[in-house]
Amino acid sequence: MATTENGSTAAGNGPNDIRICDKCRHIRVKSMVSKLQKIAPGTEVKVGCKSYCGPCSRYAFVFVNGRYVTAPTEDEAVEKASKYVKK
Repeated sequence: MATTENGSTAAGNGPNDIRICDKCRHIRVKSMVSKLQKIAPGTEVKVGCKSYCGPCSRYAFVFVNGRYVTAPTEDEAVEKASKYVKK
């Protein structure tokens, strides 16, 4: 379940902190949230500006448990991010 930075959801928070930027040119928020929820079921994906505009303008990125993960494509970013997801 996705939420905005200030919103909440009924799903609750999992052990992971996953965030994406809704302004990023290299991802589609809806598909990115879906992919991230597959690798981290039950985790609330937070959507909102991360003030990471330099890299965000050049790469797809995901903030996962304290790490910024960047890649040329959305799928590659999700694949790299999966290494940092707590199971």
